[in-house]
Amino acid sequence: MAAAAACASLPTYASDVYPSRTVTLIVPFPPGGTTDIVARLIAQKLSESLQQTFVVDNRGGANGLIGMEAAARAEPNGYTLLFNTAGAQTLTPVLYQTKLHPADNWEPISLVSTLPFVVVATEKLPVKDFAGLVALARAANPPIKASSGSSMLTLLTDELKRTIDAPTLINVPYKGTAPQAQAVLSGEVDISLDSFVTMPHIKAGKLRPLAVTSAKRVASLPDVPTLEELGYKGMVLGSWTGLLAPKGTPKAIVDRLSSEVQKAVRDPQIQERLRGYDHTPVGSSAADLGKILVEDYARWQRIVKETGYKLG
Repeated sequence: MAAAAACASLPTYASDVYPSRTVTLIVPFPPGGTTDIVARLIAQKLSESLQQTFVVDNRGGANGLIGMEAAARAEPNGYTLLFNTAGAQTLTPVLYQTKLHPADNWEPISLVSTLPFVVVATEKLPVKDFAGLVALARAANPPIKASSGSSMLTLLTDELKRTIDAPTLINVPYKGTAPQAQAVLSGEVDISLDSFVTMPHIKAGKLRPLAVTSAKRVASLPDVPTLEELGYKGMVLGSWTGLLAPKGTPKAIVDRLSSEVQKAVRDPQIQERLRGYDHTPVGSSAADLGKILVEDYARWQRIVKETGYKLG
């Protein structure tokens, strides 16, 4: 009898009773940004499909580390999840040398969307395509200047510099992607590896797109080639958004959430909203996101080691 009573008091994690109360999605960034907006889209769809409230809790700071640590400390019962991006999840642990491993401390649920980068140039730069930029960057005097507004974009710009063999290209860091975009728009720098923040200016003809870093061409820039297409192998670069749970969250819960996220991302309205922010809808399996975590982490470890990059 006592044993039966004890068993009855244990929390139930079976997928058929989950969720029975409010679920929190920690977003490790301030409210109002694209990641926050995408997280709220997914939270709303999960609320509808699972008939329970999913809320977003913004915990910004330290390149995402504060929110990630809060989520990792949560009880692994499916009621606290992490909605994160590529840079915070897989680069921040390298830069901060934290014990919070991007893959080992988490149960991946689903990759929600991907977001490539675009190489843009000012109108004044005398190049018409990426080949022209490479030629100019290798011989430029004065050097070509590139703006970058985050640790991730700084490192990826350095990776681009190494890949195109352009030692005269100078990476100019800015505090945020908005100042980074303004720098190239004003002509303070010559080019920028941009996360589509400058798309309105590209459409207005104020900036020239030269290449994108996705595996395939981007629907909003169909005439702009990919770096891989131009012969630069291994240069599929970009960010992503995805949902994760603390390590030890029961598989039944992870599987149910993964299925529901995939279903949410297939919704035509969600796809339209994601594409409106230049995100490519994905909705992957948990295993696919897990593979990406491992691959991205290994790439960042290599790049940080090769460049000697340290937080300023």
